[in-house]
Amino acid sequence: MNKETMTVNMGPQHPSTHGVLRLVIELDGEIIEKITPHIGYLHRGVEKLSEHRTYHQTIPLTDRLDYLAPMSNNLGYVLAVEKLMGIEIPERAETVRVILTELTRLKSHLVWIACHALDIGAMTVFIYAFREREKVMQLYEKISGARMTSNYFRVGGLSADVYDGFEKDVQEIVDTFPGHLDTYEGLLTKNTIWLQRTVGNGVISAEDAIDAGITGPALRGSGVDWDLRRDNPYSGYEKYSFKVPVGENCDTFDRYKVRLIEMREAISIITQAMKALKPGPVLADEPQVCYPPKENVYNSIEGLIHHFKIASEGFPAPEGEVYQGIEAPKGELGYYIVSDGGNKPYRMRVRPPSFVNLSAIEKMAKGAMIADLVAVIGTLDIVLGEIDR
Repeated sequence: MNKETMTVNMGPQHPSTHGVLRLVIELDGEIIEKITPHIGYLHRGVEKLSEHRTYHQTIPLTDRLDYLAPMSNNLGYVLAVEKLMGIEIPERAETVRVILTELTRLKSHLVWIACHALDIGAMTVFIYAFREREKVMQLYEKISGARMTSNYFRVGGLSADVYDGFEKDVQEIVDTFPGHLDTYEGLLTKNTIWLQRTVGNGVISAEDAIDAGITGPALRGSGVDWDLRRDNPYSGYEKYSFKVPVGENCDTFDRYKVRLIEMREAISIITQAMKALKPGPVLADEPQVCYPPKENVYNSIEGLIHHFKIASEGFPAPEGEVYQGIEAPKGELGYYIVSDGGNKPYRMRVRPPSFVNLSAIEKMAKGAMIADLVAVIGTLDIVLGEIDR
């Protein structure tokens, strides 16, 4: 006897798709037989736009990819350009970058747990997590002038040194955050409804996860011990001691636990980086590439001319091509840049974790109830700004 199936649309306007994502679902009753994601509703052409902007002018475009983790986006891009240019940045700038990108990991994971819990029906966690996120957002605003689109990192270092009181603000987050994590775990980890909605849901084996190209917490939740910060270190991560959590059951609950542990480890890395933070310059000694320090800009006509020349004309990069990947909150974020010797990228290609991770949704959701699809979307932690780049 042939089965009769029904095709339904979920999205693109749907609160739990975390953006304008359309899922075409083939159902046998309430059981998912097939699911096909349709993307492109939010396309903004970042890669093409970068071909018409100088290397510095491209930095603000990267903020808008994963807009929940802008400094991670900035870091991957400036590291790629620095690799192309052969630039080594000062130790202080490198340490500040680590502190801010780990704070960004916290900020991103907080939105994940807030929205994931809300999708499944737990509203209290949503309110608590956004309370903690606000502290990181305020620090973002103090250091860069913007709460979300930070644009603080530069090729060669930072746009400016940290503000007075930066260490105190970071220390306050470090001191209070573990207690908040305990609260989240107390509300969810042994909650019967949470366990029913997450344990055994969205299972994807280690082999299938690797075949699909999944990275980040979703990959580690499937038991694959891989983290670029440790296994292909950048920005001095080899100097820091931290654990890489991995799951055992390859399900939504394991991915939840992995991200919680990652937040605790991020606090550990920030603590170590704060102790290692020493006075010094925050821009490389590369006057042809880096903006001159502000005190040198306004003290001479030559400083002003040089400043505006870099701002308007940029700088030429040597011919060649580079790829730089980082461990962003959602997985491996990579930038592939081709240079023809000009002052703009000849070609730039972004390897976004959300885009690749989304491709595994059919494997994870097939055979599940349609009500469980919301939990699968949440456990992938996708952002459509990064998918529809």
